[in-house]
Amino acid sequence: MRVGFVCLAKPLLHGYFRSSCSWRIRIAFALKGIEYDQVPVNLIKDGGQQLTEKYKALNPMQQVPAVEIDGITISQSLAIIQYIDETRPGLPLLPADPKKRAQVRMISDVIASGIQPLQNLHVLNKVGAEKLQWAQYFIERGLQALEPILKQTAGKYCVGNEISMADICLVPQVYNAERFKVDVGCYPTIKRLNQTLLEMEAFQASHPTCQPDTPEEMRV
Repeated sequence: MRVGFVCLAKPLLHGYFRSSCSWRIRIAFALKGIEYDQVPVNLIKDGGQQLTEKYKALNPMQQVPAVEIDGITISQSLAIIQYIDETRPGLPLLPADPKKRAQVRMISDVIASGIQPLQNLHVLNKVGAEKLQWAQYFIERGLQALEPILKQTAGKYCVGNEISMADICLVPQVYNAERFKVDVGCYPTIKRLNQTLLEMEAFQASHPTCQPDTPEEMRV
């Protein structure tokens, strides 16, 4: 059920250009046609701006993203996406059918809980010298599980022919896989879905290569 009310201000996204979780929110806003403002949080500069007391007051987990919206602050990307979907009109990000909705949540959780946290910056910094091998192992392990799931659920998109939160989660994870030199070609369903989604304006406009805080050398 989507609740309608007057929005007094644009949502404010605190994020980082290359954060996959921040990218999820940018995609969701773009798919919904929601205007928003951004506050860059550099995860590397000065030891990590997410670790400051100022940002900790906003998000005690000291992670991105955090979104200020409708008088509250929400962290955790899936919670933000579902709030946006429940309170804003436009393209639904979760299917109406309960079975398909469960599949979307399952795929999203495989990525957001089973893959991404094990290869994020905080974890890799703790791993040390073996960070590349660590990231590759957990990404490949996750994609090996995701491929047969998507073979069963996918149509044009991750679940049937309607775009959803699952697609929003998939593309940033594939981007991370490629960054860590994982051969996505080994997963034909994932590769096909990613290519289809990257042709959409919402995924292009929200891409890490064209954000306000994207370093000049990474822009395309």
